[in-house]
Amino acid sequence: MIDDAMTGTEWYSEQTATFGDRMAGAREALGMTQSELSKRLGVKLKTVQSWEDDLSEPRANKLQMLAGILNVSIMWLLTGEGDGLDGPTEEAVLPDDVRTMLTDIRLVKSEMHRLTERLGTLERKLRTALKEQV
Repeated sequence: MIDDAMTGTEWYSEQTATFGDRMAGAREALGMTQSELSKRLGVKLKTVQSWEDDLSEPRANKLQMLAGILNVSIMWLLTGEGDGLDGPTEEAVLPDDVRTMLTDIRLVKSEMHRLTERLGTLERKLRTALKEQV
């Protein structure tokens, strides 16, 4: 039995991909780096990374700019419906356990990013505290 949510026509649908997945897919399809996109949007690289990691979402004005730069519709970015990327031509059927693992990997990656940011903040505070003691 083929899971309709994983066929080529539904590849970037709301059920199979997140906003960040669609954003990253559209950016990569244009051969654009996160850094290049951040410069074109006038936002920090960290902001683009946060959007692609689904840690935050752009405001309406940046969403409109993003859709224009990526040459996709706002609706496609938000829901996977409308003018956007075509998915792979062959059908991709993933077992539930594989999809679960992929979701877990994405969550761990996001958590690692958050913890790395926290570690950097703590290191800066420690350096400042040590300088003040000298």
